[in-house]
Amino acid sequence: MTSPASRILIIIPAFNEQASIHNTLKEIWALTSVKPDVIVIDDGSTDATAQEARSSGAHVISLPFNLGIGGAVQTGFQFACQRGYDIAVQVDGDGQHDVSYLKAIIAPVLNEDADMSIGSRFMPQQVKGYRSSFTRRLGIGFFVHLIGLLTGCHIYDPTSGFRAYNKKMIKLFAKNYPHDFPEPEAIVLARKFGATIKELPVVMRRRQGGASSIRYFKSMYYMMKVTLAILLDMLKTRRLAVDYGD
Repeated sequence: MTSPASRILIIIPAFNEQASIHNTLKEIWALTSVKPDVIVIDDGSTDATAQEARSSGAHVISLPFNLGIGGAVQTGFQFACQRGYDIAVQVDGDGQHDVSYLKAIIAPVLNEDADMSIGSRFMPQQVKGYRSSFTRRLGIGFFVHLIGLLTGCHIYDPTSGFRAYNKKMIKLFAKNYPHDFPEPEAIVLARKFGATIKELPVVMRRRQGGASSIRYFKSMYYMMKVTLAILLDMLKTRRLAVDYGD
């Protein structure tokens, strides 16, 4: 079993989140049950995101230009891999993710019951919080069925970015992580490499400031692009040489 003293890193991808990043970090620092390290990946922000994050006590990597959510998160995985973290947790910088659920999200990974865990808004019989627009929920439902068909894994909330990963997943995603709209595709990739995935109920909030990085979710563009990427991933051979050992 993984030691309770496992090194945990929270990865926060942030693009123009100066309105919310301070409160997000304040909530993390206030936690008593979990004491992680935090890195904010400033994804080419044009506002004071990086300054707000540094003044709030976080380590910050500022990318020279906007790579998109996938590139920012992969930068965090590379940081975690290079520094030997045991668990990485992805948390949005917009305040949507309630970090009071952090201990619950980490638990399956910490206890070696899962390689990857996902905080879900849509599991049955859970308290309802903010669940996004009807159009977005239709898109989410499409990916629930597509991922289930391709992997045999039923995930209620495949677009959730509130996730925890063990060292095996950190190494995999440091080398290969989807880019434009990565969350659904990352599930398929993880399952392709034999990952055990668990989903846990969480309550999410409306974003506390800024604008969503998923600008095209209401159009067919998002669904077509991600579906094509997922199908191409399924056709690829296992060409990645990933060392899963310590």
